[in-house]
Amino acid sequence: MGQDTNLEKIRARYGLLAVVGSNAAITAVAIFGVWQLDGDRAVIVGVLSSAFTAMASLTTAYLGIKAVSNTAQSMSRDSGQHQPARPALEDEAPSGPIGGLGAEPPGTAP
Repeated sequence: MGQDTNLEKIRARYGLLAVVGSNAAITAVAIFGVWQLDGDRAVIVGVLSSAFTAMASLTTAYLGIKAVSNTAQSMSRDSGQHQPARPALEDEAPSGPIGGLGAEPPGTAP
């Protein structure tokens, strides 16, 4: 179990590093683009809004995937702990041809 935890920490660290690095690259390109436009306000607004959209989408996708992954992991880890197998009671007997499949409720059989 300890190895799985270490692997998840490494994945989280490098995933976050990829997101931060990508956002830094997008920011650098946007700043360079705005600097090269020489005051054309309409195009500057387009560049900045596109950069913001790309950064927000990338960050949201990473956080969403991470949340789903964490939820799936915790559900799979907890699935065997909360519902132990229920032993059959002494007075319960399987009815029907195959252990209760196709059986009618008591008192309704002809």
